Amino acid sequence: MIAAAEPHHDGSPLHVSQQAPTLGSVVSVRVRVPRAARVTGVHVRTTPDGEQFFSDARVVHEDDTETWWQAEITCHNPVTNYRFLLDAAGDHEASGEEDPIRRPAAYRWLNGAGLHARDVPDAADFRLVAHPAPPAWATGAVVYQVFPDRFARDVAAEPDGDPGGPRTDLPGWATPAGWDDPLDTGKDRGPAQVYGGTLDGVREHLDHLVDLGVTVLYLTPVFPARSNHRYDATSFDRVDPLLGGDEALVRLQEAAHERGLLVMGDITTNHTGDEHEWFLAARADPQGPAGDWYVRDPDHPGDWVRWLGVESLPKLDHANPAVRSALTDGPDSVVERWLGRGHGLDAWRVDVANMTGRYRDVDLAHQVARETRAAVDRATGGTGLVVAEHTHDHSADVTGDGWHGVMNYSGFTRPAWTWLRAPGFAPKFLGSPLRVPRLGADLVVETIREFSAIVPWRSLVHSMTLVGSHDTTRVRTLVGDDPEQVRVAAALLLTSPGIPMITYGDEVGMPGDFGEDGRRPMPWADRGVPGGRWDEDLLDTYRELIHLRRSSPALTDGGIRWLHAHDDAMVFLREHPDETVLVHVARAAHDAIPLELVDLPGAADARRLAGDGVRPEGERLLVHAEAPGYDVWSWPTRAPAWEPVPEDYRGGW
Repeated sequence: MIAAAEPHHDGSPLHVSQQAPTLGSVVSVRVRVPRAARVTGVHVRTTPDGEQFFSDARVVHEDDTETWWQAEITCHNPVTNYRFLLDAAGDHEASGEEDPIRRPAAYRWLNGAGLHARDVPDAADFRLVAHPAPPAWATGAVVYQVFPDRFARDVAAEPDGDPGGPRTDLPGWATPAGWDDPLDTGKDRGPAQVYGGTLDGVREHLDHLVDLGVTVLYLTPVFPARSNHRYDATSFDRVDPLLGGDEALVRLQEAAHERGLLVMGDITTNHTGDEHEWFLAARADPQGPAGDWYVRDPDHPGDWVRWLGVESLPKLDHANPAVRSALTDGPDSVVERWLGRGHGLDAWRVDVANMTGRYRDVDLAHQVARETRAAVDRATGGTGLVVAEHTHDHSADVTGDGWHGVMNYSGFTRPAWTWLRAPGFAPKFLGSPLRVPRLGADLVVETIREFSAIVPWRSLVHSMTLVGSHDTTRVRTLVGDDPEQVRVAAALLLTSPGIPMITYGDEVGMPGDFGEDGRRPMPWADRGVPGGRWDEDLLDTYRELIHLRRSSPALTDGGIRWLHAHDDAMVFLREHPDETVLVHVARAAHDAIPLELVDLPGAADARRLAGDGVRPEGERLLVHAEAPGYDVWSWPTRAPAWEPVPEDYRGGW
C-alpha cells in the first residue's frame, strides 16, 4: 500500500522551475506537503563538488489541505544531486519527551524513492542536469516499431503481381516465405526466413500510423546483412537492396515528414556481422590497418571476441580511435551520414549500447555515448534523439551527456510483465533462466519507483517505455490472449512517464510467445474481416489512448504521484501546472478504493475522460473495478505560482 498523504516532489515542471538548466543556473524546486504530514521545516541537501550543503526552504503557499515549500539550487555541477530533509512535528509529540535533546530525531528524508525515516545513500537523489537538453519534440512522442521484413510488401514492385507469394529475387542465404506462411522458429533457420517486406511497403502504409496517432516510425536495422533481422550488418554504407536501397529510405522519410512523422533508425555499435566489409578486411590481413578494428580474444590468440559467443557477430574495438571515428566523426561517419532531411533518418536507437566499448578491463561506454550524442547533434542541429538499448540497471549509463534515454526494460517492461502476465502463462525475460513471477501491484510499483529514482528525471522521461518489442513475447500472448488485459497494458503504457513504444501489430492483437515467434507478418489482409486476425476494437482503444496522451499536458509532460498499489489495482496521478490526471488500472475486479478529496486538491472539479470505475461520493472518489479495465479523470491543477528567487540568495554557498 502507498500513503497518499505524503510529501511529494519529482523532476516535472510542477516541481522544478527549469527543465533545461545550464551550468550555473539557479533553479527553484518545491515540495507539496499535505497538512496531515505535520511538517514544520524543509531543507534541501545538495552535494556541490562532492561535499554536502544544506539550505532552507520557505513556505510559498498554505491552505487547509496542503503547504508548498520552495527553495533554490545552483547547478554548480553538470549533474546536481539534491534531496529534502523534513522536520515533522508529530515525531516530537509522539515521543512524550519534553526535553528536545532527549526526544527522537524528527527528520524524514525525501528522495526519488519516497519518504524515509532513516539515512539513505545518494543513489536515489533527485538530479538536475545542465547538459544540453533532448529535442523538444521527444516530450510528446509516441513511437511505432517496425520490423521491415514483416511489416508490408511493396505491391507495385511484385514481379508476378502476387503480393503474398514468396519473393524470387532473394540471395542464397535466404529462405523465401509467402506472407501467410508459418514462421520457422528454429534457432538457425528462423533468421534466414525472408517474407519480403520493403521500405516502400512501409511507406504505403504510413496512413495507418497517422490514423493510430503515433509520431515516430522506428525501423529495426535496414543495412544489408545475412539475416532477416539485420543486426549482423555487412555494411553501414548502404541500405539493403532487398528493402529497396538508399532511395527507398529517403522516399520513406519524405513521405513520413509530409504526414508529420519522424523516422528513427537502428545502429549496432557493439558489433557487426562476420561478413561486414570491415571484418573481411581484418580477417584478410590481421596485421593490417583493419586488424585492430575488432576486439582480440586474449584466450585464443589470432581470433576475435564475438557478441555473447555468437560466431557471426564479432565485437568492435572502441579502444581503436579509427573505429570510433568511422562511426561518429564527421559527415561521412555512420551515425551522421544517415541523419537529416533527405538522408533517411531523424534519430537513432543504439543496439546493445550497454555492452558497447566494454570488455574486461576496458570501459569506453561513456565516451562512445558522448561521441554518438555529439554526432547526432551535429548532423541534426540538436533536433535528433538517441536512445540506447539497455536491459537491466542503466543508472550509470544515462547521466545526461550521452544517450538521451534507454529502452526502459528494467524500470517498466519487466515490472509491468510481473503484473500483467496471465496466471497460466509464465514467459522468460530476455535470457533469464527463471520464469517471470506474477506479483501484486505493491511490489510492481516498488520496482518501478526504485528504478525510476536512480536516473535523472530527464533521462527517465526520454526513455522508451514498452510492454514488448521484436525481441520479446507479444503482449496479447503475455496476458493470455485476453483483449481486456491488452487494453489494461495499453493504458498503463500510454499513461506512464516516458516515450511509449508500440511494436507493429500489438494494436490489432498479434500474438507471439517469444521474440522470433512474435515477428509475424502484419496481417493486412484481415483488416475489416469479421473473425480475422485484426482486432478492430483493440485498435480503437489504442487510437483513443494515444489521442488522450497527446492531448493532455499531464500525460505528456507531467510528474507522477502514486496513490494506491495493491494486488490487482494501481492508482496514480500525473501532475502538470496546467492539468492533473488520475489514472486507475486494474488487472481484475477489486473492491472500492476510497480516495479522500482533501488529498486531491481540485478533484472536486474532475471530469471523466475514460472508463466507468470512478465515482464521486461525498468527500471522496471511489475507485473500483468489476473486471479488468482502466479509468482516466482530469481536473485543473491547483498549485501556487513560482516565487522569484530571493534577492539575498548567494548561490547556495
